[in-house]
Amino acid sequence: MTINTEDLLNSILGSLGRISYIKAEDIPNIDLYMDQVTTFMNEKLKSSTRYPSTDKILTKTMINNYAKNDLLPPPIRKKYSREHILVLIFIYYYKGVMSINDIQTLLKPITDKYFAGRKDFDLEKVYTEVFELEEDQVERMKENIMEEYRQSRDTFSDAPEEDQEFLKQFSFICMLSFDVYVKKLLIEKLIDNMSTKEPARKKKLDKI
Repeated sequence: MTINTEDLLNSILGSLGRISYIKAEDIPNIDLYMDQVTTFMNEKLKSSTRYPSTDKILTKTMINNYAKNDLLPPPIRKKYSREHILVLIFIYYYKGVMSINDIQTLLKPITDKYFAGRKDFDLEKVYTEVFELEEDQVERMKENIMEEYRQSRDTFSDAPEEDQEFLKQFSFICMLSFDVYVKKLLIEKLIDNMSTKEPARKKKLDKI
């Protein structure tokens, strides 16, 4: 193991257990201007980025594009509510694996029905219910990753000795990548099944 792949893996898996989403109660209970929204999102989600010192979570341009293309309801008098921030958090997590059009297909029915809607079952309720599934999901994910790691250590036993470590890591990365590929494919098929958008609309959104 180099800087020790196993130690690195254990460290990453340990950090997964400490992942904490933005809880609804942590969102300011007042409407915010755009600068305040970007500051809040960057502060809360910076640690989830690959390069925390340079990566941007959210910019004004992103927010304007989301509103222009009907992913985000428009602000009221240039201010954004708690529900706006909930939608932006969903978009942040989705955009790494979905196209803008797919995000719109998934979120539009939610925002149409629950944004500034019923008080007994609103967008905050939807958000909290979904993200509270995280704890059990993380534990299952850790078990699956460790099993794939163990399987990868059994590969390439007949390769040249000096190449085995790299090839075992390559095997592990391939297994993880295949998981992502299959889940992304499933997500796309589910969203295609939900979608009733016009082809021209899809083309416009995909260019963002």
